[in-house]
Amino acid sequence: MPYATINGTELYYESSGSGTPIVFIHPPLLTSANFKYQQAQLSSGCRVVTFDIRGHGRSRPSEAPVTYELIVKDLKQLLNHLGIEKAFVAGYSTGGSIALEALLTYPALFAGGILISAMSEASDFVLRNRIRIAIGLSGWKPAIGLLRLGITWGNADSRATFRNLLNDSKSGNKRNIRQYYKYSLQYRCTERLPEIAAPVLLLYGDKDWGFKRYKKILRQGLPNSKLVIFRTVKHQLPTKAADGLNEAISRFVAEVAKENRKAADEAAGIMEVIQEAYVVDPEFHEERPHH
Repeated sequence: MPYATINGTELYYESSGSGTPIVFIHPPLLTSANFKYQQAQLSSGCRVVTFDIRGHGRSRPSEAPVTYELIVKDLKQLLNHLGIEKAFVAGYSTGGSIALEALLTYPALFAGGILISAMSEASDFVLRNRIRIAIGLSGWKPAIGLLRLGITWGNADSRATFRNLLNDSKSGNKRNIRQYYKYSLQYRCTERLPEIAAPVLLLYGDKDWGFKRYKKILRQGLPNSKLVIFRTVKHQLPTKAADGLNEAISRFVAEVAKENRKAADEAAGIMEVIQEAYVVDPEFHEERPHH
């Protein structure tokens, strides 16, 4: 099993495939197992990196409180450990907020963002209440089992997926899970969205009623975004709309790569013209005035 000691904590990660790197970030309580379909399908043309956030799944518990800033630092160091100089950052649900924080903190490290059922803030009563309930349940050992059942069952597309998600979630540290939930209540980067120049793909289910406001916020705030809506799907796109999701991600990554190559070619052409303009004729001799 691949582990790396990142900022003093041993993190579990997986890297599969080759090509343009995409790193995925999971929400609280869930683990990198939530991206099994992305690993399986996208790795044929991309390098897919997944990892368990500290205190989740097979990663070791964190002595330091889990914050988005710390997770982003871990992400940067993990990419450095893997020798990845530039990647797309993809976040699901609350993990999308961390993807936004990564784009804001280390813009040179990321070619673009992929936000799956994501938000830049948790500002409506229903979502905040759900998070508060999760905070309460995750802080009490007998109750966190109910939270695990609800979250993993809600994200499962089959009994096999449910067992896999549930078993992985049982290894998590309840204190770190609670910290992750608590931080999502206070995090807000909506006012800073215009600072993100990188292209961002927004992916939502048309039945994800509670996140329609967040879809609108991101669409209006991000200067370079593309929106894809999946019909008859709710929130859990990585597992319940995997084929369409992966196709949209592949297409987006290819489009951005093509645009970057075009921009690089144009820049190279401009530099060539500039250099030619300053070529000195070897037969040319400047005559200096005699004094």
